[in-house]
Amino acid sequence: MKINKTVLILLMAIVLISCEKDIDIDLPESERKFVVEGSIEPGLPPFVILTKSEGYFSPVDINSLQNAFVHNATVFVSNGTNNIQLTEICTNQLPDSLLPTIAELIGVSLDNLKSFGFCLYTSLDPLIFGEVGKTYSLSIQAEDKYLTSTTTIPIPVPMTRYWYKDQPGYTDYGYLWFELNDPPTYGTAYRIYTQRKGIDSRFIPADGSVFDDHFFNGLQFEAFIWRGHESNPSGQSDFEIDHYFQQGDTIIIKFCTIDQPHFQFWNSFEIATFNNGNPFSAPATIKTNIEGGLGVWGGYGVTYDTLVAVD
Repeated sequence: MKINKTVLILLMAIVLISCEKDIDIDLPESERKFVVEGSIEPGLPPFVILTKSEGYFSPVDINSLQNAFVHNATVFVSNGTNNIQLTEICTNQLPDSLLPTIAELIGVSLDNLKSFGFCLYTSLDPLIFGEVGKTYSLSIQAEDKYLTSTTTIPIPVPMTRYWYKDQPGYTDYGYLWFELNDPPTYGTAYRIYTQRKGIDSRFIPADGSVFDDHFFNGLQFEAFIWRGHESNPSGQSDFEIDHYFQQGDTIIIKFCTIDQPHFQFWNSFEIATFNNGNPFSAPATIKTNIEGGLGVWGGYGVTYDTLVAVD
């Protein structure tokens, strides 16, 4: 007996549909945790942004971002001699003329700062400004939680030299190269930022901005820098040349020495960011040096250099 092919397909479809079953999984609400992003540099006041984490499936919009900021916390920073309480300020209460400076200091794009108000804790008391070689303790009391952390501003390790080199196949685009003499002390770690004068509104972390001397302790070596980007750039970008600098760019380099706990946070953060959306990558846990919460409290030993990109 011959069975019509169309009838056979319909019968198979009915069987498959009848086997389907909707499964609803009731995921428990994740506990919201306090998240710290704090930094201190030589000659500058401490800056601490305090927020709360959001659930994985929680909506992300302007309101949710603004509601994430934690207000009225008690925040102290101590350098072992002076213990200074930080004051909460919100950028939507400041004059527009101060916003470019605030954006630069806290590492946020000017566009983002203008889009919605950032709130942070800081102090203009020079007794707590950063100094090379000093250790800074952070303590936060927010609601019924207590968070602590410690960081050091390491002695800066300057680059030996920088130069620009066209990438093979391009005549106007290439990488920023550097040579570094790593000191013999094992565990030295670094973070690097760049700013193109007249183009970038702030120092932007390079793609893969952190590294340590695990493989080159005490050695001299050369490497290149991938140009970093704003997290949500307003203009269009060309993927083929996105990571390059352009001939004629005036590049200001901010090269930082950081301690190991500080490095471990940013290294794990960048690995997690790189693996985001990759189905073949192993899950990455972002490390923290905050007791009682998430995030980072980090000191930077900073050197600056300027290079005009000419091959």
